[in-house]
Amino acid sequence: MLTLGVDLAAADKRTAMATIEWLSDGAVVRNLVLDVGDAQIVKASQNADKVGLDCPLGWPESFVALVTAHRSGHVSVADGDAARWRRRLAYRLTDEVVRETTGIIPLSVAADRIAHAAFRCAGLLAMLAAAGHDVDRCGDGRIVEVYPAAALCRWGLTYRGYKGRGQKTQHADLVTALCAAAPWLKLGASETLCRRSHDAFDAVVAALNARATATGRATRPDDEQRQVTGAEGWIALPTGPLSDLVDVTEAGGRRS
Repeated sequence: MLTLGVDLAAADKRTAMATIEWLSDGAVVRNLVLDVGDAQIVKASQNADKVGLDCPLGWPESFVALVTAHRSGHVSVADGDAARWRRRLAYRLTDEVVRETTGIIPLSVAADRIAHAAFRCAGLLAMLAAAGHDVDRCGDGRIVEVYPAAALCRWGLTYRGYKGRGQKTQHADLVTALCAAAPWLKLGASETLCRRSHDAFDAVVAALNARATATGRATRPDDEQRQVTGAEGWIALPTGPLSDLVDVTEAGGRRS
């Protein structure tokens, strides 16, 4: 199995992509690159069994309805709890599930700078669909939305403070912690870049999360949630420890 992880930025610069090959006794990072363009992602996805995209795949349905109504001048402001009304505009159903499950509040794709990356993602999803991929925003096709911080949280690793100027944790130390928690993961020649760039590190985590989804070790929306997440997107959270990613029995008793 090959899984692809993409830490998608608004532009090619700082967009990272990792390819992990899964073997009978572990996993190897076969490729890790920075400053990746859309065409590179589409090409790499052709050989991947699962692609984990670290970016919102859609917008809150309430927000889309608001913009549509505002265009025609017929916005209806909800009575009662205005704060709750605004929250529904800002956050998707899957964002609320992540908050309730992990305590982490994802960035709002409707009201934060991550929307710039989501604009790019919308075009990328169209390119992936045109290339023949099943772009199911619930994660059942080749593409799945992932959230590295939430995945690290579920795996018991540091998930805050390793990015930006005010970082409290050197992300290189987090790489060391990940390798200790997953001794079967071989970074190989990619280790230097993984330690130098937190974008590259997040791409590796996204590829690990993609494996969790591909092997049934990640959350899936229920039938009722699918009515919304099919448009908004669904963040697949790992449901077990890192060791589950290699301790997998496939159909017919084969381990991979």
